Amino acid sequence: MKAMLSTAPGGPETLELTDLPDPAPRKGEVRIRVRAAGVNFPDTLMIRDLYQVKPPRPFAPGGEVAGEIDAVGEGVSGLSVGDRVLALSGFGGFATHLTIDAGRVIPIPDAMPYEDAAAFIFTYGTSHHALKDRAHLKQGESLLILGAAGGVGAAAIELGKAAGAKVIAAVSSDEKATFCKSLGADETIVYPRELDRDAQKALSAEIKKLAGPDGVDVVYDAVGGEYAEPAIRALAWEGRFLVVGFPAGIPKIPLNLTLLKGSQIVGVFWGASTMRDPKGHAQNVSELFALYAEGKIKPQISARFPLAQAAEALTLMQDRKVMGKVVLTTD
Repeated sequence: MKAMLSTAPGGPETLELTDLPDPAPRKGEVRIRVRAAGVNFPDTLMIRDLYQVKPPRPFAPGGEVAGEIDAVGEGVSGLSVGDRVLALSGFGGFATHLTIDAGRVIPIPDAMPYEDAAAFIFTYGTSHHALKDRAHLKQGESLLILGAAGGVGAAAIELGKAAGAKVIAAVSSDEKATFCKSLGADETIVYPRELDRDAQKALSAEIKKLAGPDGVDVVYDAVGGEYAEPAIRALAWEGRFLVVGFPAGIPKIPLNLTLLKGSQIVGVFWGASTMRDPKGHAQNVSELFALYAEGKIKPQISARFPLAQAAEALTLMQDRKVMGKVVLTTD
């Protein structure tokens, strides 16, 4: 097998394409012949030892894969060689083969291409859990998405529209705003790369202008940093602020704002939720496959790279130049 390995902490340029023996599945595991792997922001942190999960080196980044099962370990039932599947591996996905616990494998519809499957569960799973389980988004409510052109943000646009919400997509460029409009966003805001106090006030005013005089019902924050506070200031009474990620830094929030608005700051840790509530996760996956079959959601893959060019894919991700998803292919 081939794998892009992280052998020392560092940026994408430190990854090394390496030949390794094919792994054998242990009891309760299957081996996946990986055909495509999704590229996500946590991959850029993990290789620098900046993520909450720190695998022992050497390791391959890549927590989201799709392919077919080519070997089954002892004690596995319900899965067979040849099954088309996706899986969340945490890491190890930037490789041609991956062994993984059978319970973390999800069969995919015959009509779903491997590239779509590899770009599906992390972003849509996160955003569906956020909007449905954490924000309880209702039809007719307003939804502001910070970082709306990224993978989870683009998924949130589609899911927000499917739920009947008014979607306001906030992004850092006109090009990204056009992309979000193509996904169904009702309104867009282009915010500056850096915010001083005046720019924060202007951003909050723009959100209120587009959301309506009462403010925005739900904020989906996949950016963090100085962008969080102006969004919270624009919340409606009993609004919900979803903490999804903070590539711009961990924000400092004046908690008096939550008191004044009767609002909630709600954490979104989708990975942990899948472990703590497997039945709820299974239901959400079923709903997402149904939405995909109905054409209401579809991964927006903006770039594809062969496995050997994983560093280029991760550089795009860390520089926040990605619109939608980036996928590695192994064929």
